[in-house]
Amino acid sequence: MLGGELMLAIMGALIKYLSPELGNAMLVFARNALGLAIILPILLLREGPDCLRTPHLRFHLVRGVVGVSAMYCYFFSLGGLALTDAVLLKLTAPFFIPLIAFAWLGERTSPFTLGTIAVGFCGVVVLLEPGKAGLEDTLFVLAGLSGALLGGTAKVTIRRMGVSEPSARIVVYFGIIATIVSLPAALIHWQWPTSTQWMLLVSLAACATLAQMLITTAFRIAPAGRIGQFTYSSVVFAALLGWLFWSEPFTLNQAIGCLFIVGAGLLNMRR
Repeated sequence: MLGGELMLAIMGALIKYLSPELGNAMLVFARNALGLAIILPILLLREGPDCLRTPHLRFHLVRGVVGVSAMYCYFFSLGGLALTDAVLLKLTAPFFIPLIAFAWLGERTSPFTLGTIAVGFCGVVVLLEPGKAGLEDTLFVLAGLSGALLGGTAKVTIRRMGVSEPSARIVVYFGIIATIVSLPAALIHWQWPTSTQWMLLVSLAACATLAQMLITTAFRIAPAGRIGQFTYSSVVFAALLGWLFWSEPFTLNQAIGCLFIVGAGLLNMRR
């Protein structure tokens, strides 16, 4: 789990580094297309063509479109916010999931969970620094929150498919649909990457794919209640990478926002 979260933090750092040069559309397409090129042959060799047979194509389509939209929002926020802030906003996705599950699947949400959600969003308000943040900063924060909301929706879509749909098939279909959906925007904004940029793009996709494998393995071999809290280690990794490569300080507002967001998430998970 720690290895997977480290890979996701490195992926975020690579996106932040490349975003001024290549732009959001190129990065989203490259992450999906190169990631699919890495994982599809592995799964086909391991499980054969039957891994693509599914009775839930419509839900895969919804999950792919919503998931790639979340990716656009997250990558955009990475380009304009401190790495730690962008990762913290991404970690608000679990706060949206009970609300979406209630509206879509009719799953009841306890008052305790609603309370932790409110506490978590207090942390977002602290990060936003009302009265100090400019319009552009607010736009990046809203993009990060929108990405978390869409990411939560994508996770509820997976739950809607039920336990009959294997994780490998969900991953492959997301890669296929996300690549197709992100292709038109990439073609419109296409610029041919340099050899160094190609190397970094491949590294980005490899980090994302390895993270998927590591986190999936972690949840397969250990109870979710014991390892879920390690998801929040990504904040530590992001803070270290932000300080190392962009000299980003870990501010008091980030510390308080982290306390609210991570604390609320841990409380809810513990409950």
